[in-house]
Amino acid sequence: MATRPQDLLSPVWSRYSEIVAERGEGAYIYDPDGNRYLDFTTGIAVTSTGHCHPRVVKAIQEQAARLIHGQANIVYHPPMLRLVEELRRIMPPELDSFFFSNSGAEAVEGAVKLARHATGRPNVIAFQGSFHGRTAMTMSLTSSKTIYRAGYQPLTPGVFFAPYPYAYRYGWDEKETAAWCLDELRYVLRTQTAPFETAAILVEPVLGEGGYVPPPPSFLKGLREVCDEHGILLIVDEIQSGFGRTGKWFAFQHFGIVPDVVTMAKGIASGMPLSGIAARRELMEKWIVGSHGGTYGGNAISCAAAVATIQVIRDEGLVENAAMMGSLLMERLRDVQSRFPVIGDVRGLGLMVATEFSIPDSAPYEGAAHTPDTATAKAVVQKCKDEHLLLLTCGPWDNTIRWIPPLIVTEEQIDAAVAIFENALREVVG
Repeated sequence: MATRPQDLLSPVWSRYSEIVAERGEGAYIYDPDGNRYLDFTTGIAVTSTGHCHPRVVKAIQEQAARLIHGQANIVYHPPMLRLVEELRRIMPPELDSFFFSNSGAEAVEGAVKLARHATGRPNVIAFQGSFHGRTAMTMSLTSSKTIYRAGYQPLTPGVFFAPYPYAYRYGWDEKETAAWCLDELRYVLRTQTAPFETAAILVEPVLGEGGYVPPPPSFLKGLREVCDEHGILLIVDEIQSGFGRTGKWFAFQHFGIVPDVVTMAKGIASGMPLSGIAARRELMEKWIVGSHGGTYGGNAISCAAAVATIQVIRDEGLVENAAMMGSLLMERLRDVQSRFPVIGDVRGLGLMVATEFSIPDSAPYEGAAHTPDTATAKAVVQKCKDEHLLLLTCGPWDNTIRWIPPLIVTEEQIDAAVAIFENALREVVG
């Protein structure tokens, strides 16, 4: 029997589909037979300007003919310098120094290394439900699912977890949930890691893999106050939520705070591998020269793609479109929710939207206020795929469907996607 090339790839990748994506255009991907799929996964929030945006493609092509790789320790190259200029336009002025690498995990690991050098402290507090990567350090900071950590213990020490204000899970109102979580954070600082040994608090401004959970407004402000009180650095992980995804350039801008360090990746370069750290110059100057680096970080082609991506997002009003289309999407989904009580919650910021499935009228599950309905969520995703709409699940129980369309998405595409979703629901639950 002939072996397919697919069969020679490591089975460690969990597979969502057997689709071969031959090409992509805008909000769609196409297989070799010409079948078109409406892509509301965007490569897990990566293809922010849609597939193969002409301006991004042109920037990549032109840069490839000039310089493919200029290693950052050895030379400066114009795309990286232009990217710094573009980032300065969209970042708070306080965050005026940048480091580039390839992946989100590298950015988070770099941010933790920076925090340890800048403060002289060893420990980090992260949050339950967080996802920060798959390297040894970032696995240690991740708690969205045991699959990301299981079998790799012991992990990096010096990491402690506090509860994230997941109000739907707890069954409390948002204000009460935020207050309790902040109290528990202070309890961690009294019982597990003393403030004088805590370098940073690391938080996703919208919980990503953990369930697409926006926090109550008071929570991030409370984190900022705790950090200021104890000289702890606040690292905000914008890897999934950044670059217009939530209806602002960065999700932390919804909450009226300025972090000490921001990590970014995914939507930064429309699909080219690139990540970065932004921080205050005074912090970066405490990072010991030569103690961090990377061969490919800030690759010239990736930086050129990032410059074009930021310019497209700005010139085409895609931040504003994300806010407008996100509100429309949640309105449409809440309408569907009114007919299908299996959808327990619809939540989100901009085009980072969740529909969480729970078993109606069930007893609480493992200390939660609602019993997760994983089977229905996964069955709906598969039915949607059969009808050429691509969606993904997330959350500890995989009972949350996340909606991550490209920032160029139109009202017509949202209506088409929600219609497929409702039909799938009808087939699955009746």
